[in-house]
Amino acid sequence: MVQQQRAAVTRAQIVRGAAEMFDKSGFEGASLVEIVEAAGMTKGALYFHFNSKEELARHIIAEQHRISIATVQAIAEQEASAIEQIVMLCHEMARQIVQDPIVRAGIRITLELSADDRGPAGPYLDWITACQTLATRAVVEGDLLTSIDPPSFARFVIGAFTGVQTVSQVLAHRTDLEQRVDQMWMFLLPGIMPATRHHGMTRIRAARTNVPVTGSSDHQDQPATTN
Repeated sequence: MVQQQRAAVTRAQIVRGAAEMFDKSGFEGASLVEIVEAAGMTKGALYFHFNSKEELARHIIAEQHRISIATVQAIAEQEASAIEQIVMLCHEMARQIVQDPIVRAGIRITLELSADDRGPAGPYLDWITACQTLATRAVVEGDLLTSIDPPSFARFVIGAFTGVQTVSQVLAHRTDLEQRVDQMWMFLLPGIMPATRHHGMTRIRAARTNVPVTGSSDHQDQPATTN
């Protein structure tokens, strides 16, 4: 049992170190030497848990995806309208990108691997599906115009958020991401909500989840130097 716990902690340290390097240098730019140095491990320890850099990268993408799905589930349990939950989802995703290196690394690797068709579409498709479900509800609740097609709207929102966070990274290292996401909704809401609901736009823009979701599922409570 003790050996299993130590192995789990070592694995978590490797994942964290790899996430930091992938976030900093990208998949191609991060070397295994840099990853083991960032993790405070040996190459032997790394290869005990992961067969290759790509396997490690895909594990981080899976962790980022797990965090995203947990976010969707946590927000679904909030006592809030569907349109508020869509806003919550965008702001919580932004918070995770800023604060969690695993989320940042997962997003960066996915985009980088997608350049040559190796990147998984699953995370984006799941975000779109979650947003589509909420958009369908928002139409029924009267907060979205009935002329809006939920699948198209969901794809647009996730695409818009992806663009906003990318430009924020390029121009401001994401220091203004919260503000830019709020601006995105400031511009969107008047055009997608019935005029009779415009009085609620300030409240909707301010919607945030009170159950932040972050972190790797791997155990990270204590340091370790062996596998």
